[in-house]
Amino acid sequence: MKLTIIGSGAMATALSIGLQKHYELEVVAKDISKAELLASKLDKPISIHLLDNYDITGKTIVLCVKPYALGEVAANLKGEAASLISILASTPIKALTNAINAKHIVRAMPNVSAALNASTTTLVGSQELKKEALKIFETIGDAFWLESEKELDIATAIAGSGPAYLALIAEAMMDGGVKQGLKRDDSIKIVRSLFKGFAPLLSGSHPALIKDSVMSPAGTTAAGYAALEECGARDAFIKAVEHAFKVTQKN
Repeated sequence: MKLTIIGSGAMATALSIGLQKHYELEVVAKDISKAELLASKLDKPISIHLLDNYDITGKTIVLCVKPYALGEVAANLKGEAASLISILASTPIKALTNAINAKHIVRAMPNVSAALNASTTTLVGSQELKKEALKIFETIGDAFWLESEKELDIATAIAGSGPAYLALIAEAMMDGGVKQGLKRDDSIKIVRSLFKGFAPLLSGSHPALIKDSVMSPAGTTAAGYAALEECGARDAFIKAVEHAFKVTQKN
């Protein structure tokens, strides 16, 4: 099966790297040099096309451009796609339908871990495309079909933006180790190992149970956890999801 990736930025690159072993890919881009850079990161050659009156008839499109570029991109497409899968944040299906001709449309929100086959992707849209869309994104990680676009927008604030939140936590813990006297390289290695070991824990236990299993009375974890609560860490992350979600509703 061939997928047509429209776009050549970071997410188009991450998806292409993850999908290349499972699908035949082609890239359509406004800037050929950027598309060539994307192609250079893949294990096998792919075809590259200029976004200039490009015919999408019968194709399965994965739209990976910035939301503000939708109008310009749509103006350079002709024909009717068989399927359109859009990863554009804050861009509802109604706007996609008005812009691009496609028999079936799905919104998807993967994240940059797609390049490592470890993306968390949420999807919503045409039931006729549900099975195919889930299959595509399950090849690059976990995929979850949701019931509404509002739910997708909420999930975007978690899974789509989540790598940035977790990166903030990781960097802060690394800095904390250095502040207390750890060498920078050692602090980085320890935090990386911590994140690697935490994923299996979380897959089998509720976060509260993990916390309780680590926290002993008057111990080091209890002291550190109390400091996090005092600084409002929990509330800060709840608000982060809220504020990110609000941005998705501006369109």
